[in-house]
Amino acid sequence: MTILRVGVIGVGRMGERHCRVYSNMRYAHLVGVCDASLTLGNRVAQQYEVPFYASVDELLERVDAVTIATPTPQHFDLAMRCLEHGVHVLVEKPITETVEQAEKLTQAAEASNRVVQVGHIERFNPTYIELKNVMSGLTPLALNWRRLSPYAGSNTDVDVIFDLMVHDLDLALDLVGHEPTSVTANGLTAQSGVIDHVVACLGFEGGPLVTLTTSRVTEQKVRMIEVTAKEAFVESDLLNKSVAVHRRTIGEYLPNSKYRQESIVERLQVPMSEPLFLELQHFAQSIVEGKPTQVPARQGWRVLQLAETIRQQCQEKLLVLGPANAR
Repeated sequence: MTILRVGVIGVGRMGERHCRVYSNMRYAHLVGVCDASLTLGNRVAQQYEVPFYASVDELLERVDAVTIATPTPQHFDLAMRCLEHGVHVLVEKPITETVEQAEKLTQAAEASNRVVQVGHIERFNPTYIELKNVMSGLTPLALNWRRLSPYAGSNTDVDVIFDLMVHDLDLALDLVGHEPTSVTANGLTAQSGVIDHVVACLGFEGGPLVTLTTSRVTEQKVRMIEVTAKEAFVESDLLNKSVAVHRRTIGEYLPNSKYRQESIVERLQVPMSEPLFLELQHFAQSIVEGKPTQVPARQGWRVLQLAETIRQQCQEKLLVLGPANAR
């Protein structure tokens, strides 16, 4: 059995999680980490009993594959250096800072004969996998995403589109299977001075209608996908790992002219698997077995293009509320 030598570049909150999973994987052996912070890098290296490399190139000489979990502005240069060293890459979302960088990286990835996977982790959420199984027998009319978070703990280095909405844009493109023919979006800023809350509508030729609401100014954390289909209504909770399928509605008149409407609800069993483990396992298997990844660089480029279109529309008519308005 082939065992991949893997490393992690950037060992902050997400990068450290990658170290944890890699250190327990069947197909991978964590051999080193790299970070701009000597203190953080050495601490994580000691925790997982691997060497710390202050130089990216030193690490790349010792690995078959890496995760890039640095801030987004560093993604492009680091991913290109990995390909120059012949190293397979999993780069956290979004793939790069700009659409132009994503295009160049995609071209380089497809010419390299190396796996370049983008870290759209919700693809590997067991709830989403079950939802896709359910939808294989449905005719969707409308899809509605809600990804809501409180401001505390949000990544304020980027706006909410590039922080959170990119997850659902990837899922929408994956579920529908082709590009939207129309995009409309509105946004507001209430805390950060950049876009904090967005409502976007995507139209596709022949349907379905897709609506996405993304926010980092709500007190409740929500991760929902709702599907209105000809045959059923489906509620999918990515956070609480549940899928409910409302299959049929039965109307009944009761005494005293009262009317009751009931539906048959199927509640599916969702496996309790960690999405990050499934994501990294897929990355490793794609390399070992020579199979295409489900989330290649080209998909990351498509998502970034759509996100940039939504951002531009929001900025043209951005509402400024709350503390940002006071400035």
